[in-house]
Amino acid sequence: MSKKITIFGAGHVVKPMVDYLADYKYLITVADIVLEKALGVAKPHKNVDGIQLDINDKARVEELIKNCDLVVSLLPATLHVEVAKKCIEFKTNMVTTSYISPQMRELDQQAKDAGIIILNEIGVDPGIDHMSAMRIFHKVQDEGGKIVSFMSYCGGLPAPEANTNPLGYKFSWAPKGVLKAAGNGAKFMINGEIKEIEGKNLFKNYWLVDVKGAGTLEAYPNRNSLDYIDLYDLKDVNTMYRGTFRNISHCETWYIMSQMGFYKEDEIFDNLSGTVKEFILTKMFKTEKDKCLKMLLMEKYNLSEESVVLKKFEWLGFFDDTPIPIKKGGAVDVLTAIMLEKMSYKEGERDLLVLHHKFTAEYPNKTQKITSTMIDYGIPNGDTSMARTVSLPAAIGVHMILQNKITVKGVHMPILPDIYNPVLNELENLDIKVIERFY
Repeated sequence: MSKKITIFGAGHVVKPMVDYLADYKYLITVADIVLEKALGVAKPHKNVDGIQLDINDKARVEELIKNCDLVVSLLPATLHVEVAKKCIEFKTNMVTTSYISPQMRELDQQAKDAGIIILNEIGVDPGIDHMSAMRIFHKVQDEGGKIVSFMSYCGGLPAPEANTNPLGYKFSWAPKGVLKAAGNGAKFMINGEIKEIEGKNLFKNYWLVDVKGAGTLEAYPNRNSLDYIDLYDLKDVNTMYRGTFRNISHCETWYIMSQMGFYKEDEIFDNLSGTVKEFILTKMFKTEKDKCLKMLLMEKYNLSEESVVLKKFEWLGFFDDTPIPIKKGGAVDVLTAIMLEKMSYKEGERDLLVLHHKFTAEYPNKTQKITSTMIDYGIPNGDTSMARTVSLPAAIGVHMILQNKITVKGVHMPILPDIYNPVLNELENLDIKVIERFY
């Protein structure tokens, strides 16, 4: 009898997963609050159903979890734990692509007792980044060496021919998620010195990185890198850094938007009307709506009139009569709506995903530099690279669990050789390749 999979969420990244798993004849149910989304990914396959589901309908959620062999949660990360608790109750395996939260980690023993695996962080970042790094870590250790420096970068970008706006960025996943992440603080270690960055200063802390095959990119720190010292078992490391890639001149612009308060959602405004310029002046800066915003920004942030930041703001519609695109929301919602309209991919455009690790390994008789790089492009008029690289590792993980090729129980990320080696090998068959270079 064919095994049954329930996928909660039919957003940007789900289609490649459904296509991959449908080929193995699993019976798949895709559930989303927007029925058209669920039906859209289900339509090409006879063995896939799309249904409408409000995740707050607890009885329906329980029924779906109880009556399948594995649940994939592609819901907002805050909802995973509640789904996981129900999976434990009904002894149903679970896969997510999200970071393991402390609350999820606490379910480890319960999952073991239930005889199930809850496999998290099996997307691209987190996901392919872990797996490609662990392959090098274990290779070095097996050869008698130790890792003393690890720097990891990942970013979703427009392909060069699709890089057609002044901000050098387009959205291949939820725009509000991108903007909210821009307010996160970060922590990392360079040459033994721990650096802690407040969210408001995140974009002041960037540098340039040359990537063979992708050119020069800006990198800024991504959350708390220090947690990964123990997770990766890097006892000898003195540099530990995880960062995000963006195109040149990104960070200066996003830093000014941070100082302006654009990533906040602590103040929600009703009945919005008027222009974006007036919103910034009156709601964000609490000043008169007839002031010159451009002059105010120049004075407030020490910008010259020729500043590239101001030119980008002009393109976004900050200085003209561009109307506020929403009726209710906070500053982050206004910026999300503006960017979604101006910075989305057009039909046929490709995205680009760049993942790049830099290692320093020490052996008794030598020091070795190593890089591990994945450069992956979306398919024109097909799946984006973001969708492929997020959902295909998870799909491979689902297949391996259902075929009893992953047998560990509890809460896991894909850092075990029995998980990452087959997943990376299968990704290569799907033309998602990580190139390792030793110097």
